[in-house]
Amino acid sequence: MTATASDRPPLHGEAALVRVLGPFALGASIVNIIVGAGIFMLPALLLARMGEAAPVAFLAGALAIIPVALCFAAVGSRVDATGGPYMYASAAFGPFAGFLAGALMWIANVTSSAGVAAALADQAGNAWPVFGDGVARAALLASVYVVLFGFNAYGVKLGSRTINVLATLKLLPLFALVLIGLAFVDWGRIEWSTPLTSDALSWGALGASMVFVVFAYSGMETALIPGGEVRDPSRHVPRATLGAIVLVVALYVGIQVVCQGVLGPALDGSNAPIAQTAGALWAPGRGLLLATAAVSMTGFLMGNLFASSRLLFALGRDGYLPRAFDRVDARWRVPRVALAAHATVALGLALAGNFEVLALISGGAICLLFAAVSLAAWRAQALGLRSAGTPFVLPGGGAIPLLALVTMAAICATLSAREWLAIGGALAVLVAVYALLVRLRRRPPGPDATLTAESHARG
Repeated sequence: MTATASDRPPLHGEAALVRVLGPFALGASIVNIIVGAGIFMLPALLLARMGEAAPVAFLAGALAIIPVALCFAAVGSRVDATGGPYMYASAAFGPFAGFLAGALMWIANVTSSAGVAAALADQAGNAWPVFGDGVARAALLASVYVVLFGFNAYGVKLGSRTINVLATLKLLPLFALVLIGLAFVDWGRIEWSTPLTSDALSWGALGASMVFVVFAYSGMETALIPGGEVRDPSRHVPRATLGAIVLVVALYVGIQVVCQGVLGPALDGSNAPIAQTAGALWAPGRGLLLATAAVSMTGFLMGNLFASSRLLFALGRDGYLPRAFDRVDARWRVPRVALAAHATVALGLALAGNFEVLALISGGAICLLFAAVSLAAWRAQALGLRSAGTPFVLPGGGAIPLLALVTMAAICATLSAREWLAIGGALAVLVAVYALLVRLRRRPPGPDATLTAESHARG
């Protein structure tokens, strides 16, 4: 009797995954994760911290994120195994650096997922007070993660198609708001040159604003984790990454300008600034943008779960987690144990936390991760690491990675002592976990697909 797909034993390792993600699916995944909950909260938060110069934060964030995106494009075109920044750091600096990058990235991802889920529950509570707290709120959050797990658990194509649909549904109303709203902006409410010495742009206010902006721009590091499921990564990773970043920068600056220019002082303190702006332009627009916010947050959670589960898969594959994490369903070719683990931890944090606190923790961790990827891009290019295909080469040698590194260091310097304590404590725990797992396994774990200069150098 022939065994059915469901009767087959689970598969393990990188070869069990299938390369089905093309440039559009990868780009949509990047946009979908970046345009999550942050932009639906930030217009009011930035106005409160920076006054009428709030759009400057998104422009400054763009200047900070573009060099980072170039570094991601460069190193992502050279390392094609599943794991994203975890694999980049491993290929460039070895297993210990890779472990720290992977663990730090997962903490950033799971806290951002939990924060966005908490924000989604808050939005639902505003619309239907029964979901404001208690058992109903917990049941709503649990239901969200169960549904997201279901969409991700039955094949990469189903998950990626769902991501594409959600990205389209949320981007169309946002771009429509910007294009229509620009005609109604009071440009006297927009300031592009407020000096840094003003109260609105004090060092503390600017620092907190930049951490929020980096959080809002983050997402490519998560979307690039499934490198083992991308077709021709040397071509598609740079195109998808850079195209997505340009699109998002234009959208974010436009949204801040429209919200601020239409609402003026009424924007300060708003808990639904984009929906309130849409309602000011067209009464039914408020409901439409509230629905868009829900779709956007759900899309973020979908993409976050899809990619972060592949990070846990990679850590299990390489010996940092139990082997169950690298188990791939024989029929649907997805790492279900990793999916369930990420969803469960994120749900617990969402039940206990709130968006603002979790976003600050995630944003600080992401800045450190971006700095690590910038160093990995410089090292990989200097060593001539490469996979199949022609890699994307950074112009100017180490100039762009150095710029990205300095920018991330400057933003990290604005973190408060409490945030540094949380990140430092997490890193200390991770180092202890690394040492324990290496000792228990009695072998030096490392990515089975780690590239070396000797075996993968050009020519």
